[in-house]
Amino acid sequence: MPEAPAAGRVVIAGASGLIGSALADSLRGDGIPVVRLVRHAPVNPDEVTWDPARRRLDPAVLAGARAVVGLNGASIGRFPWTARYKHELVWSRISPTQNIARAMRELGTDAPVFVSSSAVGYYPSAPGVSLTEQSPRGDTFLADLCGEWEGATRLAGEHARVVLLRTAPILHPKGVLAPLMLLTRLGLSGPIGRGTQVWPWISLDDEVRAIRHVIDHDIAGPVNLTAPERATANDIGFTLAVRMNRPYLLRVPEWALPLVLGRDATRALLTSDMHVLPEVLTASGFTFTQPTVMDAVNAVVPA
Repeated sequence: MPEAPAAGRVVIAGASGLIGSALADSLRGDGIPVVRLVRHAPVNPDEVTWDPARRRLDPAVLAGARAVVGLNGASIGRFPWTARYKHELVWSRISPTQNIARAMRELGTDAPVFVSSSAVGYYPSAPGVSLTEQSPRGDTFLADLCGEWEGATRLAGEHARVVLLRTAPILHPKGVLAPLMLLTRLGLSGPIGRGTQVWPWISLDDEVRAIRHVIDHDIAGPVNLTAPERATANDIGFTLAVRMNRPYLLRVPEWALPLVLGRDATRALLTSDMHVLPEVLTASGFTFTQPTVMDAVNAVVPA
């Protein structure tokens, strides 16, 4: 039998983003109080100001909470990844995670569960291989970033239950579908590189449900937040084109991608081949409401 959800507020860092705002709405919809860590002066009663790069987080903000969810980080969907922007990608994740972890450590055995975001970019491109939470780390910039990001949670100490969310790209108009929808609307969509590379993905609804699931169950360590259905880049692009009643014909040659996006972004996001399995989630009894690409696309893209 699954554990019943525990009472208590949930503290969210990064609550203004796509996942954070949806998570906050879901929790509030079930009567669970939410505290949002923000970088501006509070304008709502549920906001607490913090500056993770300059000042420590007061442990009292977390005391008595059911969970703290860290979702901070500059967008990986902004291109190109210049040396300066790669520095921002790293430290916009590491600094907030370290700050939360230090506050958790000060609370000792009274610390809430720490649910810290990471990404499936942790894994290597591995055609024909199924990747689970036990698979090794890759050798891309994004894999190194995820490794450092996850490593920052160790500051929480030995008493904390820490969950590492290795999240796949979100199939949503404000997520990975944004550029694909624009190209599709203009009639310019088609295979990206080979097109046969496997892309991990998850719907926003299942992402939020999975985060709540790991909070309410005795789960720790890395958890792959990715849908169970294997899908290629062509599967996703073609499904979107059918939904929008547009053609799917124009191939983007693989050699051209680094010229526009840069080598690191291309290797990590577009040409890598990763069949990532949600092994921990499924073993813990989690069920997906949108397990197929068609389910996810049809739920958020008007016909």
